[in-house]
Amino acid sequence: MTFVIPFPAIDPIMVEIGPLAIRWYGLAYVAGLIIGWRYVRRLAKGPPEVASARDVDDFLVWATLGVILGGRLGYVLFYQPGFFFSHPLAILQIWHGGMSFHGGCLGVIVATILFTRLRGIDLLRFGDTVVCAVPVGLFFGRIANFINGELYGRAADVPWAMIFPTDESRLPRHPSQLYEAGLEGLVLFLILFLLWRIESVRDRPGLLSGVFLVGYAGARAFVELFREPDSYLGFLAGGLTMGQWLSLPMLAFGLFLVLRARRAKPGS
Repeated sequence: MTFVIPFPAIDPIMVEIGPLAIRWYGLAYVAGLIIGWRYVRRLAKGPPEVASARDVDDFLVWATLGVILGGRLGYVLFYQPGFFFSHPLAILQIWHGGMSFHGGCLGVIVATILFTRLRGIDLLRFGDTVVCAVPVGLFFGRIANFINGELYGRAADVPWAMIFPTDESRLPRHPSQLYEAGLEGLVLFLILFLLWRIESVRDRPGLLSGVFLVGYAGARAFVELFREPDSYLGFLAGGLTMGQWLSLPMLAFGLFLVLRARRAKPGS
């Protein structure tokens, strides 16, 4: 019999007062946005000074809307369009779950483009600052996925395999949420943190944004090898999952930004 690590019995609801319930998943979004906001506020002071503290404070609202609207619409369009088009009111029921990082990423990109145009802020420099904080939200989000026992991995016989209470098969599985928290969260944050400290990197607008996109796409595509595909999608063309397919455009655009930044003159 395969040895398994007991799944920690953590209630997905942190606090419940009457009809009001505060869930770890919602708290993860709040923590990611607030900690990320404070971190961006610190980085934006420069050098080079990218934006004022007030600009960063105002952008928090734009980023929040981009994450929520983009994340939800991305899930609707990428993962279950047939169901949601047949049940349009279900699109608004975000408390039932269903958010897409790729959709949220697009939402924040659109919000960043609009915000920087309105404020006259350099898009790529501001984007380089913002992406440094994104792994913070990714880390908390994946930990919340783990607590909820959702988005678990494929069946495995590794010593750290777990049986998730939400899995009807009761098979030992990879705790792929923790793999993602480590790679998309901790490792990617550390890489961007170290690169930000190098002046020549900060002086090439778009380089950090490109590194983030490449880093996330690579980490997500790798962990998808251990993550159970969505039951309503399974494997797609080429034996890839939806997460891997959606990461390919991110990888391509990230490489473009990195090459563009390396070829451009510093500061341009």
